[in-house]
Amino acid sequence: MSFFLKRRGFIAGGISLLAHAVARADPAPVFRFDAIGGGAQIDLSRWRGHPVLVVNTASHCSFRAQLGDLQQFHEAWGPRGLRVLAVPSDDFGKEFDTAAETKAYCETVWGMTVPMSEPVVLLGEAAHPFYRWLRETRGFVPNWNFNKVLLDGAGQVVTTWGAPVKPGSEEMKRIIAPLLTA
Repeated sequence: MSFFLKRRGFIAGGISLLAHAVARADPAPVFRFDAIGGGAQIDLSRWRGHPVLVVNTASHCSFRAQLGDLQQFHEAWGPRGLRVLAVPSDDFGKEFDTAAETKAYCETVWGMTVPMSEPVVLLGEAAHPFYRWLRETRGFVPNWNFNKVLLDGAGQVVTTWGAPVKPGSEEMKRIIAPLLTA
């Protein structure tokens, strides 16, 4: 067999192995969040086929202006296929005492229509299953409010960003744009 044919077979075999590995990738678990103020649960599996941006928020945080950025990003990119979820948490001591206060503040001050969960725990063994999964599979643990997690259309983590990266920043747009379905 010539060198070219041997090399071609090796490359084809490598591609076959890669395709097999991708086909065997474990599906992302199904995560549900209780919607703030009651109502239907937010089931991330219903958003499969779309990129999803999950942001842990806090109303009293110095980064709270990102609530407005998050709303604007949702309005601009939602029609293009991006799904956004705001996940309030008081793990860093910067959220209202009740979900009702959080909801009222976000709607009144920031005009938020972004889907929002009830406040959840992000850290430790009491963490919401989504955040436990991030810790166990990616080693990602939010170290402050307004950490962002981008999931692809299959529910797998694409990347994460810390608090300083604003929703709708050029960095985010560059990574999210190729994932959009519309």
